[in-house]
Amino acid sequence: MAERDRETVVVTDGDRGGGGAVLAVVLLIAVLVVLFLVFGGMDMFGGGGETTDIKADINVKPTS
Repeated sequence: MAERDRETVVVTDGDRGGGGAVLAVVLLIAVLVVLFLVFGGMDMFGGGGETTDIKADINVKPTS
């Protein structure tokens, strides 16, 4: 009987590098949350701000 050469093929799922992508997404979300809190939330989009009415009675008398 003749000996046959056997070929072994190793296949991986490509599980390397997936952790880096997850870390990048988590860091991006964290930076966006910090920027949202630093710049005042919805005020930076032009809405949701509290308004205050100021009533001023200014009496200006002419000096002549």
